[in-house]
Amino acid sequence: MLANYECDLHGHTNRSDGVDSPKEFIDHAVERGLKVAAITDHDIKPPVWIEVDGKKVSPVDYARSKGLKLILGIEISCETYVDDTHLVCFGCDWNAPYFEELAQFTADSKINGYKELVEYLNQHNMPLTWQEVLENNGHPVTAENVQKKMIFELMARKGYMESWSQAKIFVKNNIEIKRKKPDAVSVIQKIHELGGIVIAAHPYLISEPVEYEGEKISRSQYLDRLIEAGLDGIEARYTYDKTSYGGNLTKQEIYDNIIKDYAGKGLIISGGSDYHNDGKKGVKNPRELGECGLTMEEYQSQERLARL
Repeated sequence: MLANYECDLHGHTNRSDGVDSPKEFIDHAVERGLKVAAITDHDIKPPVWIEVDGKKVSPVDYARSKGLKLILGIEISCETYVDDTHLVCFGCDWNAPYFEELAQFTADSKINGYKELVEYLNQHNMPLTWQEVLENNGHPVTAENVQKKMIFELMARKGYMESWSQAKIFVKNNIEIKRKKPDAVSVIQKIHELGGIVIAAHPYLISEPVEYEGEKISRSQYLDRLIEAGLDGIEARYTYDKTSYGGNLTKQEIYDNIIKDYAGKGLIISGGSDYHNDGKKGVKNPRELGECGLTMEEYQSQERLARL
């Protein structure tokens, strides 16, 4: 089935918490009829090469040979105490030491924080093991590559929660265990130093009020502070109906609000599915490539996107 949108600027592979290899991701984007797709794995720079018929080739060149423009990016998790502040970054100098430092910082932070979360769940009538997390329902990962979503999926598989998104909401609202993350303003500044652009992913997943720098502010006030710090864009179309969004607005209503509030401020207006191919792990009604995104006209009309 062809995608709803020809451009999807938010997707994941098995280099973070997705299931598809980068090659499989590209092939599936082509099958879905996409013209532009982005790999934005969590806290790890994009792949330099993929294996095709036993040879190492550029993923961008491979995608181009299939009629797809592939944009390489990263989704950086920010703010220890503001959940779901994620920044999608494109156009960077991927050889910069910053990304290796970020990957190591993130790996250490995740191992410590997520082991603590697993132990907490064990002590509160939700028995599970770190080894089960690493096994990842038949898609094993190393400790350095564990994503919090994998713990949520395990909670759902064991029947403690109905779905991974409900598990995420439960943990978010009831458990005060946080892993260390970089602050968003410093990330925006660093990505700009490296020649990149920064887009706020799924902004309506950020719960209100936002506790930031010792005060409680609204989501819009928080986003305004990021814009003042140089934030380049906002993700307007997103699969809120298939994730942990706890509000009562529809995807269209959220899109309309973002357009009303931000389209006239010179910001990039982005969109993406946050595809993981979770269906391979047994997740019901998973997000699909191109389910949310941009039309080609919307993409091409934004110069900073079109020249990536």
